[in-house]
Amino acid sequence: MKKIGILYGQENTFPQAFVDRVNSKKVKGVKAELMKLGEARQNIPNDYAVIIDRISQDVPFYRAYLKNAAITGTAVINNPFWWSADEKFFNNALAEQVGVPVPKTALLPSKNHPDDTNENSFRNLELLKWDEIYKYLGGFPFFMKPHAGGGWKSVYKVENEAELFKAYDETDQLVMMLQECVDFDSYWRCYCIGQKYVKIMPYEPRNPHHLRYQADFKVPAKLLKTIEKYVLKLNKALGYDFNTVEFAVRDGIPLAIDFCNPAPDAEATSVGPENFEWVVEHAALYAIERAQAQKTGKTNLSWGSFVQGSVKNKYTPKK
Repeated sequence: MKKIGILYGQENTFPQAFVDRVNSKKVKGVKAELMKLGEARQNIPNDYAVIIDRISQDVPFYRAYLKNAAITGTAVINNPFWWSADEKFFNNALAEQVGVPVPKTALLPSKNHPDDTNENSFRNLELLKWDEIYKYLGGFPFFMKPHAGGGWKSVYKVENEAELFKAYDETDQLVMMLQECVDFDSYWRCYCIGQKYVKIMPYEPRNPHHLRYQADFKVPAKLLKTIEKYVLKLNKALGYDFNTVEFAVRDGIPLAIDFCNPAPDAEATSVGPENFEWVVEHAALYAIERAQAQKTGKTNLSWGSFVQGSVKNKYTPKK
């Protein structure tokens, strides 16, 4: 029997709906359940062919458990090694490498020294040339956000230099990005499952959280096709199996704003009935596919084309 487990935290609707949907399909040799785990014993497999991870980004013990599960043969969705390594600034650079537009972004050192460092640790660091940064980004306003993490934590919109430095002073040891502010015509949030199933949803990030999916943007079908193409490009390059990608459309060009979400919102109360039904169904279909393909004693992880070396780097010198 190939078991599919879902590891989750504060979600109330998606985990049980996912388990029920997998089991309702009555696929021979496959069943799903809400996962239970105890201590992890090194290099010893568990009894799950597939684990859907919805919480380890917040629980270090779960992250370590999943890495051990992955190297002993479990197909973990999403790959716990990649999610441990990626961050937003790198992902923006990778997006440009594969031809997906993103906002102009600059990386800033942490305002305060990390623990166990002092001024000698930064002898290679020059003073920031703020005027050049402003010019590169196109002028105020800007968004300032952490280079890693999510959930809209420590995100600031700054209208002038005084607001910028006040916000920067509050960021303590966080490494921050300063990003151009995109005045968008429409905004879209897209589920991508299995690097092949895509659901494009109109989204209004300026609304209260429970109303953000209540948006209705009129756009050409060609634009939605471009967005779908970009979603697939990003997820294939990054290696995400269960992700959301957000796009802000400015002057007809979709700019990828946020596209590394290893446990994207799938609660019925926030995404709405139609989107909830789509994500439950396609998560179930993909988990069953992975369970049927899982091979005991072998690595069953997905890796992005970047890691596999198939993304061509235009800066690589000729041999």
